Amino acid sequence: MKLVVLGCAGSFPSADAAASGYLVQVQAPGADGVDRIWTVLLDLGNGALGPLQRYGDPTALDVIAVSHLHADHVADLIVLNVLRRYRPEGPCDPVPLYGPAGTAERLAVMAGKDPATTVSEQFDVREWVPGVPVVVGPFTLEPVEVAHPIPAFGVRVTGPSSIEPGRSATIAYTGDTDLCDGVVALADGADLLLAEAAYIEGRDDALRGVHLTGRRAGLVAADGGVGHLVLTHLVAWNDPQVTLAEARRVFTGPVDLATPGAVYEL
Repeated sequence: MKLVVLGCAGSFPSADAAASGYLVQVQAPGADGVDRIWTVLLDLGNGALGPLQRYGDPTALDVIAVSHLHADHVADLIVLNVLRRYRPEGPCDPVPLYGPAGTAERLAVMAGKDPATTVSEQFDVREWVPGVPVVVGPFTLEPVEVAHPIPAFGVRVTGPSSIEPGRSATIAYTGDTDLCDGVVALADGADLLLAEAAYIEGRDDALRGVHLTGRRAGLVAADGGVGHLVLTHLVAWNDPQVTLAEARRVFTGPVDLATPGAVYEL
């Protein structure tokens, strides 16, 4: 199983990175018993459709998992709809899309009059049910409610390991959240924690219930016994080295800053 970073900028695209978007892929048998690539798309924020076309096939997604409905996590779903609907060979079949309550309505509003009627043709929108896993081929997706100003979920993605045959691996994606019971449960025992860290200790202490800092992400990783911490959703005006140092002071395992195109094999 591998994680590919499509975009990792926080709140808006930066000069160097699209907003949040991530692929999780694994090679495993299909319904006919023949191996194929299975693909989970985690969020698709502003600008992330571009790299999706570089690192994956937008017409060959098995499931889309939406953490929450802020534009920096869902905006490019609207243009993904256009790509899938108007390709020369004809529309794609709808792909299952899981998100918070109100996801279908939010996408239709964002789409406007032109492609709004086709959003439901391309996305089979379903609502997350906290604690109820979703099984798609070799993947199990587990939604966990987290703390953010609007309804938001972290997602645990478990599938076959690509580096240890016969073993499963888990990626825990926080979406956007502050420290809470949900994000602690989300991270528990994960091989890789993909954690947002948009805030800075000291500067943003009064802004609670919105985002993690590098330190808070590191504490979650340490408490959960995480194998590898990857910090993402970094805002353009932050010094990423400050965020990295915050995390490393409280988490002794490997810590990386997410970068566009980075690949993690599990």
